Amino acid sequence: MDERVEALAEQEGWQAEEFAARVHYKGGDDYYSIEFYAPSECVVYWKVKGDGETAVPVGRDTVPGPLRDRIRQDLAQADVDPEIESQSL
Repeated sequence: MDERVEALAEQEGWQAEEFAARVHYKGGDDYYSIEFYAPSECVVYWKVKGDGETAVPVGRDTVPGPLRDRIRQDLAQADVDPEIESQSL
């Protein structure tokens, strides 16, 4: 397992799966699943529907600013460059 993924998994709410780490957050009235992929060094935001089973990828410009700030903080605490959060896919 990638050491950056392991470091994220040590933080509250984060879970690791081989080369990716995932966390779930509520932003306003919306639920998000956020994933960090170590091999490609990218962050992907997924908006989760009310059923909790359906998720669609969303652009960063649709994600609340405070949530994006929190993800950058989590990345920095795990010694992951927080600038990758804003990287376009």
